[in-house]
Amino acid sequence: MTAEKAARAQTATDANSEAFEFVRELANELSEGKVELPSFPDIAIRVQRVLADDNVTPDRVVRVLGSEPALAANILTMANSAAMTLNGRQITDLRMAISRMGFDMLRSAAITFAMAQMRKAEQFRGLEKQMNQLWQRSVFVAAMSFVIAKRHTKISPDTALLSGLLHGIGKLYILTRASKHPLLFADVAAYNQILQDWHASIAKALLENWGMADEIVEAVHGCDDPERDLRGPVLLVDVIAAAHIFVSFKDDAALLEVRLQEAKMHTRLGLDALACVAINEDSAEEIAALKAALG
Repeated sequence: MTAEKAARAQTATDANSEAFEFVRELANELSEGKVELPSFPDIAIRVQRVLADDNVTPDRVVRVLGSEPALAANILTMANSAAMTLNGRQITDLRMAISRMGFDMLRSAAITFAMAQMRKAEQFRGLEKQMNQLWQRSVFVAAMSFVIAKRHTKISPDTALLSGLLHGIGKLYILTRASKHPLLFADVAAYNQILQDWHASIAKALLENWGMADEIVEAVHGCDDPERDLRGPVLLVDVIAAAHIFVSFKDDAALLEVRLQEAKMHTRLGLDALACVAINEDSAEEIAALKAALG
């Protein structure tokens, strides 16, 4: 065996060992309930938990959001964005912004703020590209979820947008934790397998810790599951699953139609070829505005 082949073999062995250790850590964190995103701002988690309280008052929401000036500024910016401003009227008061946006959109604003802070964290230097790609995909899925819910269901578009924004949160967790195991990135196939096997369970644990509604938790947890039950009424998980497919095959209309048919979305949501064309043509401006608002 040449020195080069020996080196490659050793790298593969080390990567396999690293992957085994990493999976063991993930399993322990899940079993012990220690699933927390590193460098995720506390204020973003506080917002999720406060808004999950059915008895929360507007005054308390204003106090919590106002306690972090940067977050409050982001909320005002989003409230005045093209996606939120239908009459062109600009507002400068946080209470009015809260009223205009609603709780689910506030949750999305807090997630957007937190992600911007995470991408600047020193400990994730070198992962900027992967984090940005993951976030941009989440934003696109969120915008598409909003449009699909609005056009094809009676599900709240704001709830669909929030769920779409969170659909990759488990993958983000794995990426941030993998930063301490650099050899994992040497074997792309093994790393992607870890993502596939673990991201849904991790997302479920994270969102439950944040006090997210069961509907959102189940939508994020189940949107990638090919074995999920497709009987009964249309659910939020159907919207997120359809948006995920739409974003994955947006550049191939024929394959998009095939994938939507395979997932039964042409019957459950009415997403046939004509509907897909209509979304692309009629909702392009709305999707662009939502993507711009979410960053």
